Amino acid sequence: MIKPTIKDRIKRSIRASKSKVFIRSDFTGPRRKFGSYSQVGRALRELVNEAVLVKMGYGVYVKAKISVLSGNPIPSIHLTEIGLQLMKKLGIEADVGYFRRLNRDGKSTQVPMRDVIAVSKPISRKIRWGKKELIYEKFY
Repeated sequence: MIKPTIKDRIKRSIRASKSKVFIRSDFTGPRRKFGSYSQVGRALRELVNEAVLVKMGYGVYVKAKISVLSGNPIPSIHLTEIGLQLMKKLGIEADVGYFRRLNRDGKSTQVPMRDVIAVSKPISRKIRWGKKELIYEKFY
């Protein structure tokens, strides 16, 4: 029997996971040791090329789906939801932005167009897909 490769083991782990957002430490941390840092990086790069994952920023990956319009891989969830799930993984308190909260709570009928999340502490990590970038605001 052939031993599964690191890429195969990571791919199986991604498919079995309920989470749609992954950070590199999900695969190299003390609980999940798939291989060395460079081996995991190579496997993740191959999974991006195979359209299993989409890279959203430094060390941030999201499950991919194929676009019905272009046939290219796209993130399987919205940019705001990616940011919220990422902040949860990083241990940072976060919520949707101020104007989206107003809309969600029924205090406004305007639907905000920008992808904004409110975070409890400053963060410099950039999350982007194409020309759209996640914006951070101070959590009130």
